[in-house]
Amino acid sequence: MSEENILSVTQLTTSIKNCLENRFKTVHVQGEVTNITYQSSGHIYFSLKDQSAQLSCVLFRGNAQRLSFKPKAGDKVVVYGEISVYPPRGSYQLICRTLKQAGVGSLLLQLHELKKKLQEKGYFEKSHKTPLPAYPKTIGVITSPTGAVIQDIINVLKRRHAGFHVVLYPVKVQGDGAAQEIAKAIWEANKHNIADVLIVGRGGGSLEDLWPFNEEIVADALFASTLPVIAAVGHETDFSITDFVADIRAPTPSAAAEIVMREQAQQIEFLANAQNQLDTHLKNLIKYHKERLSRYAKHPLFASPYGLLNIQMQKMDDVTTRLQVAIKHHFEKGILRLKNISESLSRNSPQKRISQLEKRLEELHTYICHSTKKKVEDKKRNFSALLAHLQSIDPKNLLQKGYCISFDEKSGSVIMSASSLKEGETAKILYHDGEALVEARKIIQKNGTQVGSMP
Repeated sequence: MSEENILSVTQLTTSIKNCLENRFKTVHVQGEVTNITYQSSGHIYFSLKDQSAQLSCVLFRGNAQRLSFKPKAGDKVVVYGEISVYPPRGSYQLICRTLKQAGVGSLLLQLHELKKKLQEKGYFEKSHKTPLPAYPKTIGVITSPTGAVIQDIINVLKRRHAGFHVVLYPVKVQGDGAAQEIAKAIWEANKHNIADVLIVGRGGGSLEDLWPFNEEIVADALFASTLPVIAAVGHETDFSITDFVADIRAPTPSAAAEIVMREQAQQIEFLANAQNQLDTHLKNLIKYHKERLSRYAKHPLFASPYGLLNIQMQKMDDVTTRLQVAIKHHFEKGILRLKNISESLSRNSPQKRISQLEKRLEELHTYICHSTKKKVEDKKRNFSALLAHLQSIDPKNLLQKGYCISFDEKSGSVIMSASSLKEGETAKILYHDGEALVEARKIIQKNGTQVGSMP
């Protein structure tokens, strides 16, 4: 073979690139989106796949900005573009111009249906979530024994806290039978109750790679678990049924290790910070008091105790003197007040007051007796005078002097006038020693007129 027939890698790749690009200038390709990545530059990298093949695709920012939807893993799409070769990697790819949605992929449709079913059964409710233990001693990890997940978890745990135990439950994390192994490991961990908390997870991958963690058998095992479970499946942008059913979702396996020891690590960090702050504070406090004591020791007043205490001692003597004078004055004032109270009590003695009242009562008694006697005598004199007057005007007394009183015989009333008596009528005449019945024979008026006479 001559050297002229030997091609360099660049030459061969360039030839392939020219052939492909000339042969497939523009194509329409239908497939399911997977392994999609959004770059900060605005470009979108993803793969199109079907049952038997997979094709790398790139959608540059200018075309991506014109999309009417945001493509995601599992979307079934139709892509229009041209085939190109990327020489640095020696791989061919589809440069997308437009991307239209052709329907939801079968796996994504299954995922949505299962998610809806489990949500209706209450698998995602917060009330069924078990809180993580604050200080777990044994951590169970359900993952592949050969993957990087277990090593990442152990490395993080060693860095965060040295005193821990890890129990590995080795399982397949993708492919046929993986879901059954994962579910069985969860059941076994709960049955033996060795671990305080479980981490179930694996590294990133496509939707197909992560599919065992979307199986209903795994969801049932997680829901029935009495041990708290942290799901750490894929990368931060990946979501699975396991994430929704588990008690806690961690964006990555390393983050799961951080979460499981978070409380303990925070406590240790808090104690370490507190110790540092306490050490610093004590050192500063000791330094401050040492400097203060040194300043006091150098002060002139401390050269002689009397130089420091003489003013206070004199003040104390002055206070003692004032206090003694105040006590004496207060004592004398109290004695004087007591004397005044005693004199007041003597003046207002109940016995003396009673004697005064008895004397006053005696005087009132004498006055009342004298006054009453005088009034009685006056009444007697008045009574005698009235009695004598009454006796003097008593008609019966007049009768004894020769007078008489005439009464109508029928009515018994006094005859006051001669005109009230008629001739022939009978009158009763009352004398001092009896009475007599007389008949009026002639009635003569005071002026001498004769009213009438009987025949």
